[in-house]
Parts: sequence; C-alpha cells; structure tokens
Amino acid sequence: MAVFGRKGSRGGSLFCFRPGAALLLLLGLAWGWTGAGAAPAAAVASAHPLATAAGHEVLEAGGNAFDAAVAVSAALAVVEPYGSGLGGGGFWLLHRAADGREVMLDGRERAPLAAHRALYQDAAGEVIPGASVDGPLAAAIPGQPAALVHLAERYGRLPLSRSLAPAVRLAREGFPVDAHYRRYAGFRLEVLRASPAAAAAFLVAGEVPPEGHLLRQPELARTLETIAARGREGFYAGPLARRLVEGVRAAGGIWSPADLEAYRVVERMPVRGRYRGMRITAAAPPSSGGVALVEMLNILSGYDLPALDPVTRAHLVVEAMRRAYRDRAEYLGDPDQVAIPVDLLTDPRYAAGLRAGIRKDRATPSSGLPGAAAEPDGPHTSHFSILDREGNRVAATLSINYPFGSGFMVPGTGVLLNDEMDDFSAKPGVPNVYGLVGAEANAVGAGRRPLSSMTPTFLEQDGDVAILGTPGGSRIITMVLLAALEFAHGSRDPVAWVTRPRFHHQYLPDRLQLEPGALPAEQAAALEQRGHVLDPRDRPWGNMQAILRSAATGAVSAASDPRGIGSAEVR
Repeated sequence: MAVFGRKGSRGGSLFCFRPGAALLLLLGLAWGWTGAGAAPAAAVASAHPLATAAGHEVLEAGGNAFDAAVAVSAALAVVEPYGSGLGGGGFWLLHRAADGREVMLDGRERAPLAAHRALYQDAAGEVIPGASVDGPLAAAIPGQPAALVHLAERYGRLPLSRSLAPAVRLAREGFPVDAHYRRYAGFRLEVLRASPAAAAAFLVAGEVPPEGHLLRQPELARTLETIAARGREGFYAGPLARRLVEGVRAAGGIWSPADLEAYRVVERMPVRGRYRGMRITAAAPPSSGGVALVEMLNILSGYDLPALDPVTRAHLVVEAMRRAYRDRAEYLGDPDQVAIPVDLLTDPRYAAGLRAGIRKDRATPSSGLPGAAAEPDGPHTSHFSILDREGNRVAATLSINYPFGSGFMVPGTGVLLNDEMDDFSAKPGVPNVYGLVGAEANAVGAGRRPLSSMTPTFLEQDGDVAILGTPGGSRIITMVLLAALEFAHGSRDPVAWVTRPRFHHQYLPDRLQLEPGALPAEQAAALEQRGHVLDPRDRPWGNMQAILRSAATGAVSAASDPRGIGSAEVR
C-alpha cells in the first residue's frame, strides 16, 4: 500500500515555493498523494484513484507496466470522460528494461479522408465559430482503441481481456460522481444536451448529476468487451465500425468506413536531448512537446540559472518559452505529411543563435519575432506514469481535447468522440480554442494527424529516473519544462515538481500567464518593468503525475498533483 513519500532533495527548489503552493502541498499530503518504498517496487500515478487502482490490479495479476498502461488508459476512459476516452487518442512513451528499447506509440487521431483545408471556413473564407469544437464534424478518427491493442500485443504479457477487465467492471457497475466531474459537465452542459446519447450517459434528466450519483455506462462496457474479444477489428471493422460511421454521418459528420479501416498506430523514435548532465526523452511529432521542451532547455543551458536572481531567472525562462512556441507555430505538424526540421530545432547551435537575441534586461515583443501572426482551464486531457518492478516504464498523455470532447456520443456505442480537429490550424494565424496559432504545417488535411502539446517525458540524471507529464492544453510543455528544471538542478522530490507554482508564455497572445501565487508581487512588478505583459489567472492549471526512482537507494516515490483528484501509489 502507499505510504507518505520522501521529503528529501539534493538541492532546493529552483523557483521558490509560494504560500499558494504550500497550501497545495498540505492538501496533497492530507489526501495521501505521495508514496515511497524500497526496491523492488511498482508505482502508478494517475488522474483518478480508480484508474490508479486498476493499474495496480493488473500489475499484481502478473502484468508488466505496459499491461498496466492498458488498464489505466481504459479505466480513465470510463471514470474521467471529460479528459480522455476510446473516442480520443494519445501518446504512450515506453521504456523496456530488458533491452533498453524506447519508443513512442503514436495513437493520435487522424482527420477523416473527406477533410479539406477550408472545412471550418464559410463561403467568405472566415472561420465558423464552434465548427471544429462541438458535434461530430469536430471529431477525428480515434486512435486509443488501436493503441491499447498494439500495446497489449507487442509489449504486454497478459491477455487484452485481463487488462481491460477493470474498465469493463467500472463501466458496468458504475462510479460515484464527484465535484470534479460536476464542474466539467456543467461547463459543457449545452453540448452534452445536444447529443441524446451523451445526455443519457452523463446527465440525469438533462442536468448535471448530483455528487455521489452512481454513473453507469453499460454500452461502453459492451464496446470494451468487443475490443477485448476481437482486438483492433472489434472497433475499426465489423458491426461496431458500421454503427460508428452511420451515427456520425446521421448527425452531420464526414466519417467513412475507409477512415476506420485505414487507421494505424505508428511507432516513432522519441525526441532526445541533454541539459547540464540530464538526459531528456520526450514525445515526437505530431506532438510538439519533445521538440519544444528540448529547444527551451537548449536555450537555457547557456545560463547558470541557480546563480541568477529570481526575476532574471524567470525572465530568461519566459524568453525561452516565447521562442520555442514561435517555432511550434511555424514549423510543426504531422511528420508523415510535412517536412519538420526536428534536428535543426533541437540542435544546441540553433538554440545558441536564439539565445543571442535575448536581453537580460528587456522582454522581446512577440511581434518582433518572425513567424505566424482566452484559453479555458482544466484537464481536457489526462496523464499517467507507471514504473513496474522490472524497471519498465510508461509515460502516457491521452486526450479528447476540450472537456467532454465534441460532446457527441455515437448512439448504442458508449463512445464519446473527440474534437481534436480543433488542434489543426483552421486558418493560418487564427487561434484555436486554446489560443494557439499555427501555419500551413498544421493545416487541416485528409488523413493528417493534428499537432499536439502533449509531453510525456522521461528524465535521467546520475542514474535517477523521473517519469512525468500533465494535461493542460497549450500549457503542457511549459509545465513539464518547469518540472524538468527542478529535477535538473537537484530536486529529488516529486512533490516539489507537481506542486510548484506555474507560469506560461506561448508566443501569441503576447502575455505572461501566472497561476495564483506564482510570483511575489515585487517580482511580478519587476517583470512588468522589463516589458512583460502579465496575465494573472484566478485558477491553477495542470494535473501532473510523476514518479522518481533513486539510483543510490533504489527507493521509488510518486506524486499526484493536488490540483486534481488523482492518486499516486507505490506498492
């Protein structure tokens, strides 16, 4: 069972704790959100206690980290429908201990073959509000079912039916609605009401269910059982596939049988980099996470950050964020469709050129950088981290994009569809629902995979290993950056990584977003004097899940972000 984790650290936090973060820390400890134990130990950290329990159940049944990843992914699809699901996709970053193999499973959704550049534009060429967010036209072809089958068949050791069993049970027997669920169901209430199947599954008489209501999803249980019995063909061919296509098209979508038949998981080489002795392994395109993370760390490697005053340190981190997000907007997209200069963008020499344009005493206006010309908060995405007793590890970030995705459920399937088509650039320079802009590299196109910010990551230094990631839309990459800096500069306490105050800059809009308590008033004022436009937010963001294995002691510790309701457990 879980026990409270180690509080020790090789060094102090690179960014000082603030009162708000201290409160989060106390809340997290009260919830029992850290764990530690002597090796051999296994750890699961996920965004929901029932998903964490599902992972441990499969590990204790003889499964490895990859079997547990199937169990956690599927359980989250049931108990966290606002964040991920069978109607969505994600990236699973894998490390196999036996041979050191590291690979990223790309289970990202694909645009339907009928999609085209002007799909979400009107006759005048203007973007139609909401067209890429709500309803079946917003849905790309899901990748998660194929990814779970691939993960089980290629890397797991248990039958798929065993790894999916906890999710089937949760869908059939139900789980109690909590305040977190109610918040996101309320936020997307109208779009859920617009889909009769979604309203029947997630609402009670058209209203948000009361706290404690037992939410059962028998149709989703049957779909999971079909996948368990028939594998990939159970979802992408046969009766279920026909029902999916017919349901989407009847409601105004553009799916075809060929879309489902053509979907394949892709194994990709992760993006790798180094920062002051720390090895980074992170998501590859079509995620922008690894490229942007390595680019930012390469820029910052030219500074001795711990030796700088807090204002200058924060200023330089923001300037690195600004430049990496500019390149994200300009160059990144589906690597199977466009040429992406990954080697250039992650080259330390390229970063040195970017660093040369940074002034320590003055912010660079985003308008001064060449390139492409009010995001909601919340876990519209989900992340989990797993380490098994053999040393296999998984960092996985899953999504259906906006809370409850498109809000459309295909009748008779229990499958809530994503709205990942909004992650494309509907029109160059026009921001998506998260305020991110894009260029032609991420344009809507038949069969394309949309660009993502998901950043499942492994960090290694002096033999210590960290497994981490978070939801958070456009802010994902910067959250992982701040945690990586903590690890690189000596913090060996996952509590510090997941609770630290957060700030974010994404090139456009040219504003520095601040979590409550992110910076003391005097430091915020000093950043304003250097030319930064501050954008304080009234709510925290992110839901980081992290695991640490110590090389010196073999101890394993884990932490689940107290901003969410997840749990981290070491057994």
